[in-house]
Amino acid sequence: MHLSNTRRGLAIAALAIACACAGRSQGPPPAAAPGGGASGTLRHTHENLNAVLWMQTAAEYEASAIQAYRLAQLQLDAALADPSWTAAVEQTEVSGPPAVVLDLDETVLDNSAFEARLAADGAPYTEDAWNRWAEERKAGAVPGALEFLRYAASRGVTPFYVTNRDHRVEGATRDVLARLGVPVSADRDVVLARHENGWDASDKSSRRQAIAATHRILLLIGDNFEDSSAARGRASRTATGCCSSTTRSGDGSGSCCRTRPTDPGRRPSRSAPRNRRMPPRSRRSTAP
Repeated sequence: MHLSNTRRGLAIAALAIACACAGRSQGPPPAAAPGGGASGTLRHTHENLNAVLWMQTAAEYEASAIQAYRLAQLQLDAALADPSWTAAVEQTEVSGPPAVVLDLDETVLDNSAFEARLAADGAPYTEDAWNRWAEERKAGAVPGALEFLRYAASRGVTPFYVTNRDHRVEGATRDVLARLGVPVSADRDVVLARHENGWDASDKSSRRQAIAATHRILLLIGDNFEDSSAARGRASRTATGCCSSTTRSGDGSGSCCRTRPTDPGRRPSRSAPRNRRMPPRSRRSTAP
């Protein structure tokens, strides 16, 4: 849950170049800049702060989220009109009542206030801090999400929320959904959290499979490639693999919708190289 993939990639590239140059240097260390500390001094930087400010204030962010959900509404109409349509490779029988499967955080719920707090405090993301935030029940709604979900419910489509929030904060999460007016079925469990029913892995395939056993999955919506069926298998964990499933293919597969680029705090999907490492956000090098 840290930088957007684009920001992370640029930062990592810059760091790699700096480290490579440092490794080849044979001369004395550079002199300190006048009036400043020694070269390489660590200080607080503002990558996450800038990203949070963009999320909270930029009209472009709001427009991109609303646009994505409006596209999802069009795809939902097309899926309802086609009885052979499914969005999930886990679906073995294209039958049952219609459903959409959504991620929660930064797809339906806006947690930018949590990221703003970390930036203000110069604190790193930790699971404990995240769970405490969840218990505060202060998340907002991503622009466009409520309108889409209410439209889906009006068409007889059941939203399922597949989240990697720990099941211990599911009660608090349901309270937030109720406060925001997010449609949550009272007839069945539609909030599928991690570590419940043996769903201990962060991979969501087993939970989608459970939904597909009783419902026809029309759309998969999230802010991370792993929120889509396209994330199954190492070869398909790429932007091309996910985007290729956004149009209906001959085998009946449906759509994976991404609401927007990944949020400033989320770790990247597994399509990103796994050997990349960044220093803690509050102590990044300021090498010129």
